[in-house]
Amino acid sequence: MGESVIGILLALVTGATTYKGFRDQQYYENYVFDVDKILIDKEYRRLLSSGFLHGGWFHLGFNLIALISFSAAVERELGPALFTIIYFISLVGGNVLALYIHRNHGDYRAVGASGAISGVIFAAILLHPGGSIGFIILPFEIKNWIFGLAFVLVSILGIKRQADNIGHEAHLGGAIIGVLMTMVIRPSVITDSPWLIVGLLFPVVLFLYLIVNNPAVLMIDNYWGETVRSVRQFRFNLGSSASTKMSRQEEMDQLLDKIRAKGIKSLTDEERKRLEDLSE
Repeated sequence: MGESVIGILLALVTGATTYKGFRDQQYYENYVFDVDKILIDKEYRRLLSSGFLHGGWFHLGFNLIALISFSAAVERELGPALFTIIYFISLVGGNVLALYIHRNHGDYRAVGASGAISGVIFAAILLHPGGSIGFIILPFEIKNWIFGLAFVLVSILGIKRQADNIGHEAHLGGAIIGVLMTMVIRPSVITDSPWLIVGLLFPVVLFLYLIVNNPAVLMIDNYWGETVRSVRQFRFNLGSSASTKMSRQEEMDQLLDKIRAKGIKSLTDEERKRLEDLSE
């Protein structure tokens, strides 16, 4: 099968720069993904440089194993130059999505090549949709298309819940860039695997539409937008009068309008409590 020359080179460079970051705190601070530094100080290099730092040895090891495991398939199919382009555009694309989602979180910081590696993995999935992915810790393999769909859904739920320290935003952004780049570079994948592409892109487009048009989706637990909330309210409150429903709807709309205009921090403690009650 052979190895990926560029993949191994990227792994070596990433390992060396990550180690430098472990030993030199100032070096780490100069290149870490930092929302305020990017948006206020215009240090856009961090969208790229943060991909060459990691938060620990396990984080580094996991990413490098994934990179080396999948890079050969993509480099063999597309060549070193196109593989490199997919890697770096996926890295930046993943961080751009993270920047958008966390644009109001000035203290948000992140490191890792996960966006780039997600792009490589999804390029490999699209190039070999019928293949399988194996993991060292599991005694079985998972079909590429199943892994791809599960990865997208887990990433979306991870972004929504914000319950861990995993950069789901970069994962999702990088994965989608990997899909789009592969479609541009190798258009035949569109006719070869149309339903796989639809399955990967549709939930992402829907999710992005929801959060762009209603940022409160990312701020309120169990809230996915007015349409979903209205369906739930109809289902669980069939016995309520129409006037009561309309009153709750208007109250929710007022609170969401305030959030959209001034941010979640503009709500008083009483309004926050009321919003939680209404969103259930």
